Amino acid sequence: MDELLNRQAPHSLEAEQAVLGAMLIDPQCVAEIITVLKPDDFYTDINRKIFEVIYSMFNYSQAIDAVTVLEQMKTAGDFNEESTPAYLMDLMKITPTSSNAVKYAEIVRNNALLRNILQTSEEIHEMVYSNEQEAAGILEAAERKIYALRQGRTIGGLVPISAVVGDVYKRLGELYKNGGSIPGLSTGFSDLDNLIMGLNKSDLILMASRPGMGKTSFALNIALNVGKSSGKTIAVFSLEMSREQLVMRLLSSEAFVENGKLLTGRLSQEDWRKIAAASASISKTDIRIDDNSAMTVAEMNAQCRRIEDLGLVIIDYLQLMQGSGGRSHASESRVQVVSDISRMLKIMAKELNVPVICLSQLSRANVLRQNKRPVLSDLRESGALEQDADIVLALYREEYFEKEAADTHNTAECIVLKNRHGSTGTVELQWLPEYTAFSSAEWRYDED
Repeated sequence: MDELLNRQAPHSLEAEQAVLGAMLIDPQCVAEIITVLKPDDFYTDINRKIFEVIYSMFNYSQAIDAVTVLEQMKTAGDFNEESTPAYLMDLMKITPTSSNAVKYAEIVRNNALLRNILQTSEEIHEMVYSNEQEAAGILEAAERKIYALRQGRTIGGLVPISAVVGDVYKRLGELYKNGGSIPGLSTGFSDLDNLIMGLNKSDLILMASRPGMGKTSFALNIALNVGKSSGKTIAVFSLEMSREQLVMRLLSSEAFVENGKLLTGRLSQEDWRKIAAASASISKTDIRIDDNSAMTVAEMNAQCRRIEDLGLVIIDYLQLMQGSGGRSHASESRVQVVSDISRMLKIMAKELNVPVICLSQLSRANVLRQNKRPVLSDLRESGALEQDADIVLALYREEYFEKEAADTHNTAECIVLKNRHGSTGTVELQWLPEYTAFSSAEWRYDED
């Protein structure tokens, strides 16, 4: 019993001091160390305060040495006339060398992770014994906490704005080095990328249209483009179509072989050659498909947490999804269910820190209007969709309603109805029905 009472949380005072001493001796190693550590990784209060000061000074490109750090600590109110100067001098004396600074930092980080695991296990222990949730809810909460640890984050808690400014500053530097390119993943449609700034982390993107307008094909086009250009894993949850049907569409659009030929098997030797090349190209991407028609957001989230290099999540489509508890009770309104699903999707996008594209059907309201182009209020069943989504895209094809409109033959519009990253607008596209694919408006396919 005495051993348990005297047990301390995992930490290494020597490693913490060596990290700080190395940063004071050799400011050149600061850039490497702050990519490994954050202030909360330090167990000892004085060490944490010193690191916070150095971290802030680095973000503002200030000179870092014992004298300047002392001055900043005075300004921050973390200075003790008797102990602080002596402690900084001791840090530099006891540090054997700055060349091993990153190794010291990894020891500190490892101990911090062990402490976080210990804290998380205690929180899960309390949830189990509190008897306030069902087992499924506790399991979901436990998975969320463990996933946050794997990502190097904690759930909740106030973060100093100086740390956030540092992250933003670093991100701006990356964008500057890339020549001012779009910050998010490319959809493969340059005009759309320029309007919405690509597919950005933690964004919930709603893609809506009437049935048969082509939203599944458009989403698959984006999935393939992102898979090819980024090399990241794309998770596709299809509640309507089977995985074989989805791959059939991908092959048709990639090989430029008519979808009807694939469905009937009436293929020429040239068609087989194209399909073989398309199959090889698609297989090189890491697109993963789940066609379980009874998926909940929690189940999708749990699967995505286990993917190491997740880049994008696509869900087809929202109206087929179930609430958090499976099939909704008869007394539970569909509006409330959709509102809950919408909120959970946004939380999932933030937690996974990847863009989530969710397909949705539009109501029949636009069919009754003279101008049938969709507006935000056409989203079916819940105003929460409009509120939670960061970006709302709507697909529109004039010939869908006006079969004789020759001047709009195979043209399409991707209407940006909501955009938290900028302005709204319309992007012109070309619809290739025989290949179940979309392309940029100026694109033309030449058989030769």
